[in-house]
Amino acid sequence: MVWTIGDWCICVPESIELLSQSVQKFCGCGPHSYTAKHFLHAPGHRQSPINIRPDEVKLDPRLNIKRLTWNYPKETTELLNTGYCWKAHVPTEGATLSGGPLSHEYQLAQYHCHWGENDQIGSEHVVNGQAYGAEIHFVNWNTKYGSFNEALKYGDGLAVLGVFLKVGKENPELNKLCELTNEVKHKDECAAFRNTLDPNKLLPERGAYYTYLGSLTTPPCNECVIWIVFVEPVEVSHEQLESFREMMSMKKGGCSQPSREHKILNNFRPPLSVEERVVSLGYL
Repeated sequence: MVWTIGDWCICVPESIELLSQSVQKFCGCGPHSYTAKHFLHAPGHRQSPINIRPDEVKLDPRLNIKRLTWNYPKETTELLNTGYCWKAHVPTEGATLSGGPLSHEYQLAQYHCHWGENDQIGSEHVVNGQAYGAEIHFVNWNTKYGSFNEALKYGDGLAVLGVFLKVGKENPELNKLCELTNEVKHKDECAAFRNTLDPNKLLPERGAYYTYLGSLTTPPCNECVIWIVFVEPVEVSHEQLESFREMMSMKKGGCSQPSREHKILNNFRPPLSVEERVVSLGYL
């Protein structure tokens, strides 16, 4: 929906779902303002992301009774510019996640990314107050609830794998995604992968992970997520993150001339209070 006021065009999302896809700091309702004032679930006591303090993390041997495992497809089908981030679609049938802190089987729905305007910020979770340049989220829903939308209503409805991206050497697998970002430069543009991207290669094969009970980091901020954030980051190059920063939050031929303020930058929510929650440590 577009409202015209004088010489201004204001794009107004028609639903919370659309808002979560396109909300930007430019319009004064970005991640910095996801608060109780705007969203029903935002004032809760298990909001995400958080500042993870390794010296306060608890080693939980129960996480190793059944190791965390995933059975994801070895291909990614298409890349979409949501107006808020890039989102990658995968074949979902048989794409499962289980074990670790999870009591049921979960199914992969999609994966997407959050990043900053430079290499020092961008991740949603931070460790001892330090951010990474970006953070990929693999979003999975609890199959016992029958559908993704139904799972959003429950405290164990979603399980999200968080992967930090650290600036260093170029990542060959991520290059297959970066080469498409110019084809999805504007909101709602979508492109099929020409070179097969295996999402498993963006995940660690071994190491540790943090886990805690949290929420969606975008509206409506439902407190339905079991977070699993890998300790070790994946290396990517500065140039690869720069390709994300060239993506635009507006549609092609929109109501104003494209400028820096229309680029998708800083699409991360700042850390929220941990409150009484415990962050546990598990191993792959």
